[in-house]
Amino acid sequence: MKGKYKIDLKTAVILFLLLVLVMATILPLYLMFATSLKTEGTIFSTLNEIIPRKITLQNYRDVFKSGPFPRYIFNSLFIAISVTVGNLIFCSLAGYVFARRNFHGKKILFLIVIGTMMIPSQVTIVPLFLIMKQLHWFNTYYALIVPGLAGPFGILLMTQYFKQIPRTLDESAFMDGASDFYVLTKILLPLAKPALVVLGVLTFLGSWNDFLFPLLLTDTVEMRTLPVGLALYKGLHGVDWVHLMAGSSLAAIPVIILFLFFQRHIISGLLKGAIKG
Repeated sequence: MKGKYKIDLKTAVILFLLLVLVMATILPLYLMFATSLKTEGTIFSTLNEIIPRKITLQNYRDVFKSGPFPRYIFNSLFIAISVTVGNLIFCSLAGYVFARRNFHGKKILFLIVIGTMMIPSQVTIVPLFLIMKQLHWFNTYYALIVPGLAGPFGILLMTQYFKQIPRTLDESAFMDGASDFYVLTKILLPLAKPALVVLGVLTFLGSWNDFLFPLLLTDTVEMRTLPVGLALYKGLHGVDWVHLMAGSSLAAIPVIILFLFFQRHIISGLLKGAIKG
C-alpha cells in the first residue's frame, strides 16, 4: 500500500509539464475576465490586486451601449450556425460517397480534396473577393456563409468515420429495399454521432472566431461579426482595456461553454476517426 501512490521521475515531469500547459491556457482567460470586472483606474495595479477588490459589471453595460454589439453577436451566431449546419449536411454526403461508393477517379478526387487542406486560406482571399463581387454577394450573408458550407477536414473526418462502420449494415438495408438516403440518415449518421459532434463544434468555433474574411467581405456596421466589431472598437476608442476585455469576454463565453460541454465527444470522435486510414 505504501508504494501504491509512488510517482517516478518521468511521470512527475509529465505532470509538471501538463500543469504548466494548463496554467498557460487558463491564466490569460482569467486575466481577461478579471480585467473586464475592474474599474478603469485599477487595471494597471500591482500584482497583489490580480484579484479585483472591487467588481463591477458596468463595463459590460458600456460595451452594449457604445456600439451595436447585439447586432455583432447575432451576425456571428447566424453565420456560425448556418456554416455548421451546412458542413454537417454536405460533409456527411461527401463522406458517404467516398466511404461507401466506388466510381471512376474516386481516389484522385479524394486526394485533391485532401490536398486543399495544405492551401493557406490567405491564398484564396483575392479570388474569393472577386467571385463575391461578380455574384453581387459582397456585404451579404451569402458571402460569409456559402464559401464555408463544406471543408476538406469535414469530408476527411466523415469519410474515415464511415469506414469504421461495418458494410453488413448497408447490405442488409439494401436487401430490404432501402435507398442510399435511408442508409445514410437512418443507419450511418446515428452511429456517427461522435464524428458529427467533432465536426459541428470545430466548425462552429472556426466560424465564430473568423476575423479575416468577414473583415474583407463586409463594409457596413450591420454586417460585421463580433471579432471584427471588437477590432474596430479597439481602433475607434483607443486601447480602452476594461471595455475591450469585456467585449472579448462576451465573445469567449459561448466558445468556452461549447467546448466544455462537448469536450468528451470531441476527444472520442477524433480518436475513433483516426483508427483506420
